[in-house]
Amino acid sequence: MTACAIEGGTAGAATAADPGPDTAGPGPDGPGVAEETGEAMEPGGVGEPAGAGEPVGAASHAPATAHAPDVPHAPDVLTLTSDGAYGARLTAAPAPPGGQRAWYPERWTLDGPEPYAVPLPLNQPEEPDAQVVPLADGRVLIRRRVADRQAFSLLYPTGPATGELALGAVECERMVLLPPSPDGRSVYGLSAGDHSSLLWLVAGGSFGPELVAEVPGHCSGGVWLDRAGRMLALDRRPPGGGPVKAVAVDLERNGEVTPLLQIAPASDDRLLLADADSGLLLIRSNAPGHDRLGWGVLGSCLPVRFPECLRPADVAVTPFAVQPGQMLMPESCAVALRVDGPAGSWVGIWRPQGRRLHQFAAPEGWSAGAGFWSRDGVLHLPYANASTPCGVALLVAPGDEEPPPEAGGTAADEQTAAVAPPAVCKPVPLGQAPLHRVASTD
Repeated sequence: MTACAIEGGTAGAATAADPGPDTAGPGPDGPGVAEETGEAMEPGGVGEPAGAGEPVGAASHAPATAHAPDVPHAPDVLTLTSDGAYGARLTAAPAPPGGQRAWYPERWTLDGPEPYAVPLPLNQPEEPDAQVVPLADGRVLIRRRVADRQAFSLLYPTGPATGELALGAVECERMVLLPPSPDGRSVYGLSAGDHSSLLWLVAGGSFGPELVAEVPGHCSGGVWLDRAGRMLALDRRPPGGGPVKAVAVDLERNGEVTPLLQIAPASDDRLLLADADSGLLLIRSNAPGHDRLGWGVLGSCLPVRFPECLRPADVAVTPFAVQPGQMLMPESCAVALRVDGPAGSWVGIWRPQGRRLHQFAAPEGWSAGAGFWSRDGVLHLPYANASTPCGVALLVAPGDEEPPPEAGGTAADEQTAAVAPPAVCKPVPLGQAPLHRVASTD
């Protein structure tokens, strides 16, 4: 393992967006929308799905856009199991001059003393539009498009070779695998149409791929709402058009659908992440008048907040992991965010109670948007580069104490620093990492 330190500066040093004042007032959509410096959703906008007896939600370890049915799944995207023990991606060696890259699956083992990758090539290279998902037992599910069918197999290492267990196929033109189920053994695929969307259990069933639900409307996204893999949230556009609303699908009640997000009647309300212990939800909605990133609590009557610090200028911010273990304490959960700007991608860390976005450089070769939290607040960021084929950088979540003002500093200076890309992140051996300095920084 390695720890993330800033080359030429204090280890873990971060910039932070100015939280600004914490005020409330009427917003553009009426009395139900107010400012935090941002907006708040009217009470009752976050529903509790039928069949849920307690705050539920499991962290998803990849940006929701990576799983939208209308967006092709990009190779080299690392997908993690719900506990972060394994990862899987399509990768390829550099192509010869004038040749094509030969793609093959690769499994990462991340829960041991040192991370390592195992290539899983077969007799012929994979197509770049194939998709892989790791299981908790170390096997990797692969989805391949073969003519007008989606074929599924389980891959696993067998000495120097790769074993393959064919699971069957589904006749459909398009399908996207959803994030791994929290139960560790099931994988679902979503085939979305204009009028209805089909949800398939493609791994973990008894007789190959099984149709488990047909949801009216066009669905995308995919966030697990419990640790048992029963409740799944999807972003649904109704048949015939209309706003996108997150709904909960109960897989033990034949795909029963119940409303989950209703912020404003005409707003698009999508669920990006959920956490089981705290009930924290990360939401993207245009209820404030334009797309904003906000947070709420499952089943709570409190409004959804849209913090101003989560919309820094000239960058896009997408959450990808929530700190587990914060039982009934959603405000204290550390949230990891991918920050994309003209200079590339880096890492943001934010807590609802802190109202500040801390920004850190990512390790070289970070699989952007991939990572998971330990319960004690350490963020694990997997990466691969020329010198390290499989590595994990550790980043300790900073506190939210107000930093001392710098001489001659202005509010404008703070805002400029907050959106600038951080310095290059240099992984160092864990024994040499000055983590005590990280914990006290910022």
